[in-house]
Amino acid sequence: MSTGMGSAGVVTASGPVAALQAAAQAFVARYHERKLALPGDTHARAEAAALLVRNGLPGPREEAWRYTSLRPFAETAFQAPQRGDPSPELLARLPAIDGTRLVFVNGRFHSELSGVPQGFQVVTGKPALGALARPEREKLVALNTMLAEDGAAIHVPAGHDAGTVVLVSIGTGAQMGFHPRHAVVLEEGASLTLVDVAMGEGGYLHNPVLSADVAAGAMLTHLRIQDEGAEAFHLSTVYADVAERGTYDSFALTLGGRLARMEVHAHLGGTGAAAHLNAAQLLGQSQHADFTTVVHHDAPATASRQTVKNVLTGRSRGVFQGKIEVARVAQKTDGYQMNQALLLSPDAEMDSKPQLQIYADDVKCSHGATVGALDADQLFYLRSRGVPHEQARAILVRAFLSEALDPIGHEEARAAMESAISAWWAREAA
Repeated sequence: MSTGMGSAGVVTASGPVAALQAAAQAFVARYHERKLALPGDTHARAEAAALLVRNGLPGPREEAWRYTSLRPFAETAFQAPQRGDPSPELLARLPAIDGTRLVFVNGRFHSELSGVPQGFQVVTGKPALGALARPEREKLVALNTMLAEDGAAIHVPAGHDAGTVVLVSIGTGAQMGFHPRHAVVLEEGASLTLVDVAMGEGGYLHNPVLSADVAAGAMLTHLRIQDEGAEAFHLSTVYADVAERGTYDSFALTLGGRLARMEVHAHLGGTGAAAHLNAAQLLGQSQHADFTTVVHHDAPATASRQTVKNVLTGRSRGVFQGKIEVARVAQKTDGYQMNQALLLSPDAEMDSKPQLQIYADDVKCSHGATVGALDADQLFYLRSRGVPHEQARAILVRAFLSEALDPIGHEEARAAMESAISAWWAREAA
C-alpha cells in the first residue's frame, strides 16, 4: 500500500486499499439511493450499512484474505440488477436433475422457470436473513445484508424427507451486482438434498449468503456447482449450524468465474453432529478461486471431514484455507482435512493453509497438503500403450478427481458434475 497527502494535509490511501474504500462507498451510496424500495428488515440493512462504512471491504492486511485480493472486484462499477430472461443456451446448460426447481435470475425469483414444492414450505419475494449470519464479522455478508433483494426460505417439517431442491442462480448481464439471501431450516429428523447451481454470462457480481439450520437427527446434503461466466465474480458465504446427531454433508465444484471465493462456517453444537466440507476447484487461464472453511467443534463426539482437490492450468491460482477449532468441552472430536493440487502448468499456483486450534485433550485431528504435477511414470505408461497425450492426461486428471466425487450419493447430481468437468477439460484441452 502507498499513501499520499491530500490537499488539506490528510493522509489518503492509494492502490488496493483506495480501490476497496471507493468500492465500499459506492455500494453504500447505492443502498441509500434504493433503501426505500428494498424489501425486508430495514433495521438489519441500516446496521449492515453502518458496518460497511466503519469496516469497509476485506483488504490485504486481513489474514483471512491474505491470498485473495478483491482489487479486480473493487475496480468494477456494479450497478443495480435488472430483470431479465436467460437465453435458451443458458437454460440448456442447466443440469437435468429431478426435484423442485427454484430459479433466480439476476438475484430475483423467476416464477415461470420454477416449480411448486410438495410437503414443505418455500417463501420468496424478500431476503431470508435468518439468524446465523454474522455481518459484523464477515464483511461480504454485511454487503449482502445491505443490498439483498430476494431469496428462498426453505422450511422442512420434522421427520419429513423433502427430496431434492434445485436452487439455480443465473446471471445475464455485465456490471450488475446481486446479493441473494437464502435460508434452510430442517426440523428434527428432517432431510433435504439441495443442489445449488450458479451459472451465467457476463461480468456480473454474485454475492449469495445461505444459512442452514440443521436440527437434531436431521440431514442436509448440499451439492454446489459454480460455473459462472468467465468474467464474473462469485463471492459466497454459507453458515451451517448442526445440532445433536445432525449432519451437514456438502460438496462444492468450482469451474467458472474470474474471481471466486466460497467461504463456509460450520458450527457443530450438539453431541454427535457432523460436517463434511468437500470440494474440487478446476481452474484455467488467469482464474483465481478460494475455498475457505471454518469448523467449530463445540460439543463432544463431533466429526468433520474436508477433502479438497485442485486442478490448475494456465496462470490460474487456487487457494485453500481450512480451520478446525475444538472447544474444551468437545472431547472425542474427530477432525480431518486434506488439500491436494495438480499443477498442469509451470505458471499455476496453489496456496494452502490448514489450521488446527485445539483446546480439548482427547481428540483425533489431522491435516495434510500435497502439491505436484502429473506422475511422469503413469503418463509414460499410458503413452507407451498407444493412448494419445491429451487423452492420457485426461485419464489421470479424472482419476485424481474421482476420490473427491466418490462420496456424492446423489446419482443425477454426480452425473451433472462429471459432465461439467468433462466440458471444462474439453475447453482447456482445445
